[in-house]
Amino acid sequence: MKSFLAAALQCTSTPDPEANFAQIEELIDLAARRGAELVGLPENFAFLGAEDKRLELAPTLAERCSRFLVTMARRYQVAILGGGFPVPAGEAATFNRSELVSRDGQLLATYDKIHLFDVDLPDGNTYTESATIAAGSALPPVADLPGLCRVGLSICYDVRFPELYRHLAGAGAELLLVPAAFTAYTGKDHWQVLLQARAIENTSYVLAPAQTGLHYGRRQSHGHALVIDPWGTVLADAGVGPGVAIAPIDTDHLQRVRNQMPSLRHRRPALF
Repeated sequence: MKSFLAAALQCTSTPDPEANFAQIEELIDLAARRGAELVGLPENFAFLGAEDKRLELAPTLAERCSRFLVTMARRYQVAILGGGFPVPAGEAATFNRSELVSRDGQLLATYDKIHLFDVDLPDGNTYTESATIAAGSALPPVADLPGLCRVGLSICYDVRFPELYRHLAGAGAELLLVPAAFTAYTGKDHWQVLLQARAIENTSYVLAPAQTGLHYGRRQSHGHALVIDPWGTVLADAGVGPGVAIAPIDTDHLQRVRNQMPSLRHRRPALF
């Protein structure tokens, strides 16, 4: 293993897939030119719009997203996480799927989001993902990124469920991938705190690509794509505009932190 640069992209996706793909490629190009070997795309990177339009586009968009990830990986010679895109799941629903692709375009892992965001927020906004999104039925995988590290997949709202990340750490994850489209209202209070908690309690790196700004109607995302180290230190923050948070992932540093703070070894699961 070695130290390498990982980039968490931050964009403002809209209901226009063509514009979204163009924006994402510009950011991948930027990250690659800065030396990134792993690039994470946020949740809903290809489409963020009305539910009926998402259902209409899903059959073609799913295939396009998979092809796009392979093309970008090969073109820019980077491993890519496609942080979440719609895949048909019956007549009136989609899965929210992430795919991890190696730099040579090989599909390494897939994950369908298992926790769905059904909430009534104090700002008056209601979100009911389960109305048109089907929950995945399998825990997220841990995958080897050849020559880099072992990564664990997750998506957005999953970050509120620490047992999922304990599963990933137990399966050998060194870097936790948390692509998201966190709402502006919840993000200001919860986003960074939750990500730092997942990093600290699992002594793991966190790469958290993010959506930002106003997408359509009242739908607004928090931004602040982050890279966090196993001690909980924020290494990079993309702020509130489109851009890239990029920082080194150092597996030697990770091992030092795990030796100094061996909480994973001190667990007593037999008592729970």
